[in-house]
Amino acid sequence: MPARNGEQYVRRLREQPPALYLGGERVEDPTAHPGLAGGVRTVARLYDLQHAGRPYSPGHPHPNPPPEGEGKSEVAMTYASPTTGEPVGLSFIAPQTAEDLAARRGMMRRWAQVSCGMMGRSPDFLNVSLMAMAAAGDFFGEDRPEFRENIRNYYEMVREEDLVLTHTLINLQRSRGGPPSHPHPNPPPEGEGIRALADSTDIALQVVKETDAGIVVNGARVLATLPIADEIAVYPARSHLLPAGAAGTTSFAFAIPCDTPGLKFLCRESFDLSRSRFDHPLGSRFEEMDALAFFDNVLVPWERVFLLGDPERCNRMARDTDQYLHSGHQVVTKNVVKLEFVLGLANLMQHTLGSGQQQQMMQLTAEIIESLETQKALLRAAEADAAPGRWGVMCPAEMPLMVARYLFLRVYPRMGEILQLMGSSSLMALPTEADLQGPLGDELAAYLDTDTATAEERVRLFRLAWDACCSAFSQRQILYERFFQGDVQRNVVLLNTLYDKEPATEFVREFLEG
Repeated sequence: MPARNGEQYVRRLREQPPALYLGGERVEDPTAHPGLAGGVRTVARLYDLQHAGRPYSPGHPHPNPPPEGEGKSEVAMTYASPTTGEPVGLSFIAPQTAEDLAARRGMMRRWAQVSCGMMGRSPDFLNVSLMAMAAAGDFFGEDRPEFRENIRNYYEMVREEDLVLTHTLINLQRSRGGPPSHPHPNPPPEGEGIRALADSTDIALQVVKETDAGIVVNGARVLATLPIADEIAVYPARSHLLPAGAAGTTSFAFAIPCDTPGLKFLCRESFDLSRSRFDHPLGSRFEEMDALAFFDNVLVPWERVFLLGDPERCNRMARDTDQYLHSGHQVVTKNVVKLEFVLGLANLMQHTLGSGQQQQMMQLTAEIIESLETQKALLRAAEADAAPGRWGVMCPAEMPLMVARYLFLRVYPRMGEILQLMGSSSLMALPTEADLQGPLGDELAAYLDTDTATAEERVRLFRLAWDACCSAFSQRQILYERFFQGDVQRNVVLLNTLYDKEPATEFVREFLEG
């Protein structure tokens, strides 16, 4: 069927709800639950947007994003399915040219703008990942040809049914002890050098049985963000590798419906506090939720299995399939939008308070601009240096994306601090929407207006600023950006291990030899 709309997404989630638990209770209908419904509505809006844009025609590209002055509705959001010819989401496209990458980025940017970059796991993140994995079908089928067909058939099903995916990558650990490893000064041989990033597997999700129908898995994994989804993908993380000698029972990649019997999700406390959009403009809309995934002897049908019993292949999956390049393209696109939101919010705060010409404010604003333009430049470099990958898909360049993602681990927490410094006392003791309409409404109107804004406009703006840098919702955003791509030390090891430093080293050797 063609690209879904929001109502179709909501109806399926209502009719086939995952086993979600929140606040000690089973969630019967996530589309109506006060802690989840706001996020559901936003995801539905993303799907509605697919029908507001124009189709993209590879080989006949329309500028994407559109020229200055054109409406957002001009951004291409779909393309013709290679199977049916019906319009399907553009995030599923297997790019063949630089124009295809730019068109996909325009679509992903438009989705990110809906949530101001606050929904890091919008469906396009896993759509681009799944596309890359399917294109690399021969990697999965090298020893077991059926796995090649499984991953390709699964991608086609998700694309044609326009399903929402969540995923979970990391095993729980009893201990994080152990000395850090020092990277080799030169890129190591294939398969070496990153083993220090390996995690223990003593309580890992494991295959406990193989049957004629499929594999049976038992255990738990973290972290399933956006559990208000149709399907869950389970595969290895690039930054958390299986250790040398890991049991084959802990090495696999598969995907199943979120309502599969035995699969349960324990949601954290919701940061949608069931308050008005005035009081919590971000939390009330963009709660994508994070959950632990528990697999209680869950049957995974054979046709849903993509890798099994090969730890080394699992450890190589993200790199060998180029999956991390395409997910990185989506991530950095989202990060640019998030920083644009921070810049616009900071500018409005200064305009409202009349502080824009203060030296301190100008210095803080310059820091935001520097961070934004760095991310934009790295994203542009990744596209400018794109090249066909091993599997015939146009891939953005690796190092600009790696550097952009590594920088953002430090940049975004600083953005929250900058907004706090800019808002200072105006972020404290903020009235609510009810206060503005209550017995002290006249006093608030008399004392909280500024030279450029009414009291209501000021309060509305600073409630947004609070939700972006002080509220529980904002702190989850900061924590998410710090760790969702692996902690700083893991990224340091990866960057040192994978970056080819030899050309620069040889340059200095030649100079010394004069």
